[in-house]
Amino acid sequence: MKSTQTAVCTFTLSLLLTGALAQAATVTGTVTNKTTNKPVVGDTVVLVDVQAGMGEVAHATTDAKGHYALNEPGSGPYLVRVTHQGAGYFIAAPQGDTPGDIPVYDVAAKVQGVFIEADVLEVETDNGQLKVTERYFVHNTSSPPLTQWSAHSFEVVLPDEAVLNGAGAQRPSGLPTSAKLDPDGPKGHYSFNFPIQPDEADKDTLFQLSYNLPYDGGEFTFHAQESLPADNLAVLLPKSMTFAAAAGTGFKMVPQDSATQTYVAKNAIPGKPVDFTVSGTGSMPREAQGAGGEGGAPEAGTAAPTGQPGGGIGTPIDTPDPLSKYKFWILGGLALLLAAAAAFLLRKPTGTFATIPAVDAGAVAYPAVASSKSTALLNALKEELFALESEKINGTITPEEYASTKGALETVLRRALKRSS
Repeated sequence: MKSTQTAVCTFTLSLLLTGALAQAATVTGTVTNKTTNKPVVGDTVVLVDVQAGMGEVAHATTDAKGHYALNEPGSGPYLVRVTHQGAGYFIAAPQGDTPGDIPVYDVAAKVQGVFIEADVLEVETDNGQLKVTERYFVHNTSSPPLTQWSAHSFEVVLPDEAVLNGAGAQRPSGLPTSAKLDPDGPKGHYSFNFPIQPDEADKDTLFQLSYNLPYDGGEFTFHAQESLPADNLAVLLPKSMTFAAAAGTGFKMVPQDSATQTYVAKNAIPGKPVDFTVSGTGSMPREAQGAGGEGGAPEAGTAAPTGQPGGGIGTPIDTPDPLSKYKFWILGGLALLLAAAAAFLLRKPTGTFATIPAVDAGAVAYPAVASSKSTALLNALKEELFALESEKINGTITPEEYASTKGALETVLRRALKRSS
């Protein structure tokens, strides 16, 4: 009798263990140092639970061959983070038998071959203030490839009167995220504590920030200043506002859109202010912002042939529409922080008020509203968006399919968020 009970207990326990193992999944992969083209030994790899406020739920250390293994405690979604020489690298946890291979790079505080392809300022007025959204497209063409990372990875200079609203960044093939922006030296000087990884094909690093300036509708003079060589400094504003460039700045007007005006200066020198003045009032056209160009809403940092940023402007300043590949990010559309909401916020349980978790430690979090009326739609969108980003990172979807699908999803998301606000 006793032996029978023991056998039954053993059988029952084995069934429970079998069920638990059937539900559990293991993420495995190899971490490779692309600076040396050798496997990475002894780096920490962490499984991050997106739905648990980016909490760490599993840890591993790469072995002599750069291999790691992480057990997923549930169904996710998860990110995998490896830290190499202080800089973090992320991928979406792969599904099924797909390996979670992660490339990393050696780190240096300053790297040769890092430059700004375009610094784009979008200026408009809002409730008696100037509202400025500024985006930097930053290349890292270092050879051998190195990541530029420190507490002062990327420095920016804002007007002294600027009131910062928020900041974000996107890696060459990563997800958009909020980013830490720290005061750095004199008033108006800030630094992003965010790694500038080497370019991946034509994909570069995007930085975005937004700020307000006191404004009485008369005029305001900007003293734009770059911390790195900048191929292009672009200013966009509504047709109803006036732009005046200081002597010697070399700004030229570029035909862009019937409702906006664009001025571009070439080859801005680090530390040398480029002065221009804006006056009047007006708002950027919201319909144009939602257009997103051909093929839906493109991502930051993709190649020029698809009309998306990151491949180098290259054309002479007097050719038609030289900034066309920047059109989605320049005109706003779903800007970086809304993309972050799409990628991260909607994976959290729907509630009255939720917070977009920051991928990088110390990053700023941005609130967003999720209405109970849109719960079913948002829950469906969250899975589709995460699956889409995972397919992009794993290379199982073409750039054209990614752009088209994401554009459709973001259109529905925009409408759902508008209803819930």
